[in-house]
Amino acid sequence: MSIPRVSSNGSSSSSGWKYEVFLSFRGEDTRKGFTGHLYTALTCKGINVFRDDKELEIGKPLSLELLDAIEKSRISIVVLSKNYASSSWCLDELIKIVECKSRLGQMVIPVFYDVDPAVEREERGNFEEALTKQEEAFRDNIEKVETWRKALIEVINLPVLELKDRYVTFISY
Repeated sequence: MSIPRVSSNGSSSSSGWKYEVFLSFRGEDTRKGFTGHLYTALTCKGINVFRDDKELEIGKPLSLELLDAIEKSRISIVVLSKNYASSSWCLDELIKIVECKSRLGQMVIPVFYDVDPAVEREERGNFEEALTKQEEAFRDNIEKVETWRKALIEVINLPVLELKDRYVTFISY
């Protein structure tokens, strides 16, 4: 995949993108492992990547900086790990990513990290279990959980990279 370069002043000369890649990931699952290595590899190749290094406090909404970074990224790489859907912050990011895909033509690349995409597509894996728990936690705002579910279903049905036992498989559905 070829990624157009962002100029040294932080914006793409042809499109107005501030970042070439936005990384969406569950910190406790992959921050110090896969996502950390991916970030390093991309930045070593000169790719301008936004990775949120801040730990969000429970109950706080996503920052405007984070939402702005999603909107100003040409590509979002969504690292779907076992606990991704148990994080309301990850799911809120995902809603914004799907919105930017539809509205701005942002490319979205899902990467399944130690999660079976076939099981998740059948809505019987980690994500469905997490969303069931989210329904309990957000029973006064079930519409929010349904919005998360729709965004997750849209992303898991895109062509994916599956990481299993350290091998990468590209799967196109």
